[in-house]
Amino acid sequence: MDLDTINVDTDVQEILLAASNHDIPKLRQLIRANENNSNIGNPVNVKDPETGYSPLHAAIAACETEEAEEEKGEKKPAANGVNETNGVQDQNHANGTGDDDGRGDNKKKEENVLQSAVETVRFLLQEGAIWNDLDLNDETPGCIARRLGAMELYDTMVDAGVRAELLLNRLDGYEPLDDDDYDNDDDEENENENEDENEPVPETEEHGESIPDLVDTTTQQPPASASASEPQTAAGATTNPSVTNPRYLSSNLTFRNDRLLDQDQNGVMMSWETDIMTKSAQKLFPNPSLRVLNIGHGMGIIDTVIQSLSPSAHHIVEAHPSVVEEMKRKGWHEKPGVHIHEGKWQDVLPSLVAEGVMFDAIYYDTFAENYSDFREFFNEQVIGLLEEGGKWGFFNGMGADRQISYDVYQKVVEMDLFEAGFDVEWEEFEVPKLDGEWEGVRRPYWAIENYRLPVCRYMD
Repeated sequence: MDLDTINVDTDVQEILLAASNHDIPKLRQLIRANENNSNIGNPVNVKDPETGYSPLHAAIAACETEEAEEEKGEKKPAANGVNETNGVQDQNHANGTGDDDGRGDNKKKEENVLQSAVETVRFLLQEGAIWNDLDLNDETPGCIARRLGAMELYDTMVDAGVRAELLLNRLDGYEPLDDDDYDNDDDEENENENEDENEPVPETEEHGESIPDLVDTTTQQPPASASASEPQTAAGATTNPSVTNPRYLSSNLTFRNDRLLDQDQNGVMMSWETDIMTKSAQKLFPNPSLRVLNIGHGMGIIDTVIQSLSPSAHHIVEAHPSVVEEMKRKGWHEKPGVHIHEGKWQDVLPSLVAEGVMFDAIYYDTFAENYSDFREFFNEQVIGLLEEGGKWGFFNGMGADRQISYDVYQKVVEMDLFEAGFDVEWEEFEVPKLDGEWEGVRRPYWAIENYRLPVCRYMD
């Protein structure tokens, strides 16, 4: 190992140790000293090579009590006072505390450690630490906080995730101005000065950031070193080939009794969702003779429930030609009140609005679309389709590969719905164990215990 490598390793460990000790002055000094260190990268997001811990991970992991470590059998004191399991110094020992002061004193010291950890985490986030960075155990800093029961830290990380995702939302819709738009007062003067120059002004592309997909299955996850900024499905997993809407719509589908798969073995819809769909339909369509719109047929789970509720009109928008073909094979076009609209909702819904077609209830469950598409749906289309007093909902699967992502995206959706003029109520219920459901599926897209069912209405 050469001298430069030794120095880099030393710098990284110093930063991680300062984070685990919740030593903000030392952290600030080390971050400033290493800001221009090309070998270390961004000092606030360095990684321990043995654990994958970032400074955020280290600051939160240091809150684990000695009792908890001993219960797990993971505490392995080293000669230098560093816990060999997590690569950070034990916070109680760093503060000169132990078990001799009694339970009351230990409780007070734990509270002090937690408060210092909160302050350290806030400092690191202000310096640009990544809220959903993953360690080698596939845990974000917030995952560690939740596992330790440090809910103030967990809430801090959730809030950080919300801020990051809201910013990405805004950037996703941002279009930079062309050079000619910056100073309209000087347009005429600039034109006279450059009348012999006929080079066109280059068009500025829209910002390329895309937002995680809100609904149904998962095949992509944000990279460990970035926010959730790549196209994703509900759970947020990243693997190649990427699931994009064009790829999905051109893929060959496999229909089975318990699942619908695309050609990459991604679960488009699975029968375990039946309870979710049934409860959603009962909430949104409680009475017969309602006018209902469902966007995304898939396996037809929720449409089957809707039919059992005897709607007066039942419109279904489906974009995949193979699903439409399967619908016709099963006779959906002959069912009472059913109108099948072939194509993407972005093309179908404006025509329905133009015709003045209105609905008492709407459900949205697409596959391989980004959150920006969903936001466009409830900002631009629902208001032209939903009758006053009506209700609408959606399959709430965004971030379902880990609890912190699910909590972050719920808050993001609430804020965006409020801005669009909707109230949302959530009903939470337990999802059955799904251990045996994923055989033959590329990757599980649901890994949390409870589902939150949304019901949206116009604000009073």
